[in-house]
Amino acid sequence: MFPEDHFYENSINIYLQNTDMTTLQKLQFTVSIHAPLHKVYDRMLGNSDKSTYEQWTALFNPTSTYEGNWEKGSKILFIGVDENGETGGMVSRIIENVPHRFVSIQHYGLVKAGKEITEGPEVEKWANGLENYSYAEDNGITTVTVDLDTTEEFAEYMTQAYPAALGKLKEICEK
Repeated sequence: MFPEDHFYENSINIYLQNTDMTTLQKLQFTVSIHAPLHKVYDRMLGNSDKSTYEQWTALFNPTSTYEGNWEKGSKILFIGVDENGETGGMVSRIIENVPHRFVSIQHYGLVKAGKEITEGPEVEKWANGLENYSYAEDNGITTVTVDLDTTEEFAEYMTQAYPAALGKLKEICEK
């Protein structure tokens, strides 16, 4: 364990204690990838080539992309085009980004028909949910763990879609 690990664990725990998460379910997904940690981190986030992010997240939506960046404190939109040709997705912020170690994303709004919505009943049921990526490497194998808050309504979908998406990430990184 690195000294900074304790700080990041504590900052997330403090955040969770101050957030009403009673309506959200917690899911966890893990994948082991035969590739160096720096390569997995880079391709997962699409830092060097955004298309690698778009490839693995296409399993959620074939037009999936993001606008913004992965820097701590930054606003980022996770968006795609729906069956009606309208842009939709999530309004989020990067709570933490420790390169090659940990990324924490807080979702706090929706994008509907290209407009950002950050309050109201549709947002309130899952607002402040987190999506955390943890990375660890051992003997050339990188383990990615995703901890995700979701509503009951989307839990089954995420339970099916996330493992498939991580399988695609594994394929991209092991090339």
